[in-house]
Amino acid sequence: MKISVLTPTYNRENLLKNLYNSLIENSKYDVDIEWLIMDDGSTDNTKELIQNYIKEGAIEIKYFYQKNQGKMKAINSLVPKASGDLIIECDSDDYFTSNAFEIINKEYSKNTDKDIYALCFLKIDQNGKNMGQTFKNEKTTMFDLYFKEEENGEKALVFYTDIRKKYKYKLEKNERFVTEARMYHEMDLKYKILCINEPIMICEYQNEGYSKNISKEFKENPFGYYEYFKEILERNMEGVKFNKKLYAVKHYILFSYLTKQYDFKCIKSFECKFLYIILFIPGIVKSKIWR
Repeated sequence: MKISVLTPTYNRENLLKNLYNSLIENSKYDVDIEWLIMDDGSTDNTKELIQNYIKEGAIEIKYFYQKNQGKMKAINSLVPKASGDLIIECDSDDYFTSNAFEIINKEYSKNTDKDIYALCFLKIDQNGKNMGQTFKNEKTTMFDLYFKEEENGEKALVFYTDIRKKYKYKLEKNERFVTEARMYHEMDLKYKILCINEPIMICEYQNEGYSKNISKEFKENPFGYYEYFKEILERNMEGVKFNKKLYAVKHYILFSYLTKQYDFKCIKSFECKFLYIILFIPGIVKSKIWR
């Protein structure tokens, strides 16, 4: 089995060592590793650092460079270059547990289902705390996991390469970011995920990272988020928790205001239509204040 690890990076020279060392540690298991790095226009010594890693020859590393275009375009460029059986997208501030690839190999070898697009594992923080809940169901979709099964934390997805290469992150109007969930929900329409209650990835959020600056991302990338919430509300929403329906409607109103695109007819669920009607005016007022 071969695993392709895809890492977009921008001025993270000081963090890449943790990820590199974790890959070295996992190379002792019966897996081939290729680390594909897209340098998104770094101005630090990222290139020199990676070149030194390549010279060490401990694992297969391929370094690519692009002018600063954002994480999603970086990954879109890396996916076609992957040659592994599996693809893992790993940010430069994340790294793997000491036995991650042993666990992945074991679960990959066991699975014979043809309708699985990814193995889904737990993520933990540096203190070993689970970044979310444990899985309730072994087989599900990413949409059901977060909108019906009440998950609210991050997970680590290990994609089957042949399926992952059929999809990409869809960016709207030259925006630089879109939530990964938009692609996941598209994949959910044809395939499922297999959930394993074991951690394989350790995460440490940086002050300049996406999760620390969600309001900024909303304002700079409203069209992608508008499409994301529109696609959610186009579903029948059967089985979706009320708080998630409320979440979707409130954000759809926000991004409708930010993009000046208002489409009431796309909302399929009667309950969501009702929520939209009663929340529209206060939502627009709140959006104007927030902006």
